[in-house]
Amino acid sequence: MKSILYSLILLITLVGCSNLPVLILEVDPKSNSNVSGTIVFTQINNRVYMEADLEGLTPGTHAIHLHEKADCSAEDGTSTGGHWNPTFAPHGAWGDETGYHKGDIGNFEVGADSLGSISFDTDEWCIGCEDETKNILGKAVIVHQGADDFVSQPSGAAGARISCAAVIE
Repeated sequence: MKSILYSLILLITLVGCSNLPVLILEVDPKSNSNVSGTIVFTQINNRVYMEADLEGLTPGTHAIHLHEKADCSAEDGTSTGGHWNPTFAPHGAWGDETGYHKGDIGNFEVGADSLGSISFDTDEWCIGCEDETKNILGKAVIVHQGADDFVSQPSGAAGARISCAAVIE
């Protein structure tokens, strides 16, 4: 959790000096999990940076995706809909030449301490822009119980949705 603290201090400093879009989201546990944490999105010029620091996860590999709707009301997280896929591409690993959803962030590892983090950045997202194929506002970040296999359509067979954060201002 130290990296998120340092990131927040840096972001607060930067935001005080500019008009950078920044979203700081708290994670809600789902599917009877104990997952908690923070996800920060920052847009600098034409890139969006995501930093997720989570705790209460089971050791192993977990998938993280953007889903269609910023609705974390369902106990199992299904109210968020499917992966965010505004270009109607097949599911796959980010950057795969055969296609990938704009919400296919990827997998991250969790150690025996139940802590996990992932950093990600792209020029294929924006925060609040007019381009609906890039705008992440109104979506949700879902962490899954298992790993994304990058093959199964349309979801990656990543298992239960164990945490949710609505991407809203």
